[in-house]
Amino acid sequence: MPGVGGITYNVRVGDPASGWEADHVEPGVSVENKEKDERFPEGPNAALNILACVGNEAIVASGDAKGAKGTVTGKHGGIEHILADFQPETLDKLMLQDKILIKAFGVGFKLLDLPEVKVMNTDPRFFESMDPKIVDGKLEVPVTHMVPAHVMGSGLGAAQVYSGDYDIQLFDEASRKKHGLEDVRLGDLVAIMDADHSFGRIYKEGAVSVGIVAHSDCIIAGHGPGVTTLLTSSSGRIAPRIDAKANIAEMLQLRRL
Repeated sequence: MPGVGGITYNVRVGDPASGWEADHVEPGVSVENKEKDERFPEGPNAALNILACVGNEAIVASGDAKGAKGTVTGKHGGIEHILADFQPETLDKLMLQDKILIKAFGVGFKLLDLPEVKVMNTDPRFFESMDPKIVDGKLEVPVTHMVPAHVMGSGLGAAQVYSGDYDIQLFDEASRKKHGLEDVRLGDLVAIMDADHSFGRIYKEGAVSVGIVAHSDCIIAGHGPGVTTLLTSSSGRIAPRIDAKANIAEMLQLRRL
């Protein structure tokens, strides 16, 4: 089945994360730094994956689409890709090997008024689009779904979450229905309950983490729609608020849903 990489013309943020005849599909454009360093062969691409943040501007720097602008929408671990959304007319002009500049901005972002909440992989401008509020000592942000930590799979055990993602397992029909996970979309903001991402990804009662759905569902055991972390609080200082419009396509007006 179609899988990771390349230019995906018919799947963008805002589309369903499940139901495709595909596996681990990455919406829009998959970006990888192919430059090599003899001392650190994976260094250039690792730098791209750590420094890029969701909401960053992506600019086509070569080819027929040169100058066109898009938006970083997620990170996919294992394959180590950055995902970027572009308008259909730009996708039609892109070619494999075209260069894309990511204007990395967001690493080191801190909430000085609420240090119990860690921010990662988040462009401050995208954070502002969440219309965040501090209510009763907690950060209130919109999400489309609340996901229990026990259904999270591939990606557990990672040493850090400044790159990559981890997957919502959708194999259990009862869990899918109970938690309303059947209509998760690419680009949705979701809250992972009882999950702490401060130093890797662990189960911790009362902790809350918020992320963005980066890639599609898949058929491999332990896998599913991938979530890139944006916010985490080991002490539960995040208050998710259900909002059906909490999708990056809607929030940054990337397309009409």
